[in-house]
Amino acid sequence: MARYSKEHKQVTRQRIIEKAGQRFKRDGIDGSGVSTLMSDAGLTNGAFYAHFDSKDDLVANVVADQLRTQVARYNSLRPGHAGLEDLVREYLSPEHRDNPGEGCPSAALLDEIVRCEDGAKTAYTDGARAIVDEIAARLSPEDPKSARGEALGLFTMLVGTLQLSRALSDRKFADEVLEQGIANALTLMR
Repeated sequence: MARYSKEHKQVTRQRIIEKAGQRFKRDGIDGSGVSTLMSDAGLTNGAFYAHFDSKDDLVANVVADQLRTQVARYNSLRPGHAGLEDLVREYLSPEHRDNPGEGCPSAALLDEIVRCEDGAKTAYTDGARAIVDEIAARLSPEDPKSARGEALGLFTMLVGTLQLSRALSDRKFADEVLEQGIANALTLMR
């Protein structure tokens, strides 16, 4: 049996997490079996347990990674309200709606995270808190705590709007939902 370095194992583990994140957001957690996830990563099923204790362990790691990546992306936006407006417009875009595998884990996985084990829920809670904190800091840089309620409202509005737009079969209506969501979010930010 070949032995790999710690670095190789970490790179492989990260590849599994990234590929699983895309697959989960496209097909759902329950709709993604271990064999498919490992195939996406270019590995055999047998390699799975060298990296994760269970599928639940993988889900928790994926959720944490996805939300960390999302927060890091938000940190790279322009400062203050301008960056927050960029975030709103990008988040509620038809491109984001139409590519769930590359987008926000909240809008794609929230209904399944509810039924996950505690590890995934804890990872989601920590990530959601970091997103709300980032939004609050952009709404009120001098006193983010004062903007926490508004940040929670904005975050939930964005996620719900995107989920609704994705669920609609009428493209014109789905686009209208996104456009109104942007208008509502910008109003809330004033």
